Amino acid sequence: MKNRGNKILELLTKDNKIEVSHLAEELGVSQVTMRKDLDTLESKGVIKREHGFALLCSTDDINGRIAYHYEEKRKIAQKAAGLVSNGDTIMIENGSCCALLADTLTATKKDLTIITNSAFIAEYIRGKSNFQINLLGGIYQQDSQVMVGPMILQCVENFFVDRFFIGTDGYSTKMGFTNQDQMRAQAVRDMARQAEEVIVLTESEKFSKRGIVPLNLKDQVKAVITDSEIDSFYEAELISKRIQVIKA
Repeated sequence: MKNRGNKILELLTKDNKIEVSHLAEELGVSQVTMRKDLDTLESKGVIKREHGFALLCSTDDINGRIAYHYEEKRKIAQKAAGLVSNGDTIMIENGSCCALLADTLTATKKDLTIITNSAFIAEYIRGKSNFQINLLGGIYQQDSQVMVGPMILQCVENFFVDRFFIGTDGYSTKMGFTNQDQMRAQAVRDMARQAEEVIVLTESEKFSKRGIVPLNLKDQVKAVITDSEIDSFYEAELISKRIQVIKA
């Protein structure tokens, strides 16, 4: 069920709403088996069903976003973890690649301090004993489980780190990296002020999308970690801006 469940979430993240019969056919299982799988996902609050269709509870739900392109995101997270050493203090922003990075770090590194505005990440790695987490305060966005608002700046001004890992909702050749949410974009800017360099973790697919809010990070982004399918046009553009492209 685990791999099939991830595939269901991947399909729903892509299309948002799919007929149950089509899901069963797509995954090569009976409708009875598919209904059982959907029961499990529905009990976790990730999906809901209506009139023969399955759909995500929210397109902003991070559990669903982690499942979409899971293997690519896991490889990106593992590559990013190689930039972190035992004893480091880092900042990690909310996002699916970032959550998998935090999970990878707590499994492979020691004595880390992680500063984040993501309540999801704090819960995701709860129970590990080899790290300290500082959760920044602010206004809680329920679907994405992230803290935003002016309190973020007040809290993060108490820290300064070498590396700040972020995700992105899209990219524009004119505006750079973008986000879909104004308050989340501002939280990223506020946190970036307290970091020596910003590292973007994203699947290559995001370069064909564009969020509505520019992150306006200017020359703070020093590296992008993505999968090997990144279009050569975008790779060349990033390199021309002196941004290192690291392929997972």
